[in-house]
Amino acid sequence: MVVDGRVGAGGSGEPESSDSLRTFGAVVQALREFHGLSREEFGNLVGFSKHTVASVELGRRMPDVDFVEAAEAVLGNTGALRKAAVHLVRQVGLAAWFREWARLEKTAITLYTYECRMIPGLLQTEAYARQLFIDELPPLTDEQIEANWAARAERQTLLSEQPNTAFGFIIEEHVLLRQTGGPEVTRGAIDQLLKIGDLRNVEIQIMPLIRRSHAGLHGPMQLLETPKHKWFAYMEAPESGQLASDPKAISVLQRRYARMRSQALTIEDSTSLLQRMRGDL
Repeated sequence: MVVDGRVGAGGSGEPESSDSLRTFGAVVQALREFHGLSREEFGNLVGFSKHTVASVELGRRMPDVDFVEAAEAVLGNTGALRKAAVHLVRQVGLAAWFREWARLEKTAITLYTYECRMIPGLLQTEAYARQLFIDELPPLTDEQIEANWAARAERQTLLSEQPNTAFGFIIEEHVLLRQTGGPEVTRGAIDQLLKIGDLRNVEIQIMPLIRRSHAGLHGPMQLLETPKHKWFAYMEAPESGQLASDPKAISVLQRRYARMRSQALTIEDSTSLLQRMRGDL
């Protein structure tokens, strides 16, 4: 299962294979063998492990740009791999979708998040995140819980390491009213939201519990803008996630998010509501 990009006990972390992935992998393998290279030798030349090479060749892994460019240089610079990579697709979901999103996050200049299920991963406290991991089904081992928190804590460094990135969050009020983890955990979670909301590059808005009109009923979503001003979107559901780059789809999601920003409480009113909720606990 995938929650906020995290793989649960039932997820392998690899994308489901597709015809295009398997075909691309077969071409890489054929070219590698034509040049008389073992997977380990080829991996050393392109800067990836032999296990990564095997995953690509078997169609289990989506090759990133660095792999494709390095492989091109080693295998003759024909342009075949570069052109084929453009047409690669995965079958829906699993954590590999999110790994690509996480890579894009690291250089994003704008990052918008709407969440109706839980506090967004970038804003979670350790206690809140651990409660989510404990509630996971099938149950996670202690080692998996520790690994999940370590990965989430590492991702949260984006907020401090990217002061020039504009972060925007819209969170449903009911997410906090649920009191995941109990009153003490919720107090800590609200304190975290108030603290992060003070950062100049972060905007946090609360969507009120009662809303006659709501543009976010399709579910949670994230939008980001790259340094080259290209937009991507990520949408997640149980056992699946989807990375989108089609301009038409992005345009629709941008309009939905813009409408939600107008429907949510202002930043100042959101802060006041969080403070009142904190005082009521």
